[in-house]
Amino acid sequence: MLLRVRVALPDRPGSLAQVTKALGTAGADITQVTVLDRGAGTAIDDITVFCPESTPRQVLVKSLESVEDVRVEGVWPTRETAGTYPELEILKYITTAGDRALTTLVDSLPVLFSADWAATASDQGAVYASWRAPQGLVVPVPAPPRPAALTLEGGVHAIHAPLPPLALTLLLGRSEGPAFHRIEVHRLTRILEIFLSLPATERGVARQLRRQR
Repeated sequence: MLLRVRVALPDRPGSLAQVTKALGTAGADITQVTVLDRGAGTAIDDITVFCPESTPRQVLVKSLESVEDVRVEGVWPTRETAGTYPELEILKYITTAGDRALTTLVDSLPVLFSADWAATASDQGAVYASWRAPQGLVVPVPAPPRPAALTLEGGVHAIHAPLPPLALTLLLGRSEGPAFHRIEVHRLTRILEIFLSLPATERGVARQLRRQR
């Protein structure tokens, strides 16, 4: 089972070593560590681990919280393979996806961000949603002026982002784990900027919307 673990730990030498030792003691095999934030003596890290399915997540949490001054912010499933550059692969596919550029992007975002689903909508209603999106999902319209993290009704964490050249708004959501960090929001912002700059994107989405009307 591939999991993402977000921890807050003291920003001092040896702290990360204690965290990795605690995860190893709990039976987790660390595959990647990403530093999300540092400041005021604290670091926020996302750690990707392989863990036996027989090991309850609470075992990881208990082991980590045994380390002095360490706080677990969330443990949740991920499908993003550590050590790869999935954004580059997805953007490569999108450049040749033609009219499926938007659907390719939407289907890929949950994997890229360890989320559950993604969806897009126009002012006339839903346009496309990934397969795990909730039934009857309403994407708020209009979108904020720039991508922003928020918490939806029911406690679902999301990023709400505008796609201005396409007159669409995008929502990326996950029901487990912590709220989206500002670094994740920035990462999505950059991916969308590249997506919207591709020459075929606007034409392909326009054709897709015409077929849906």
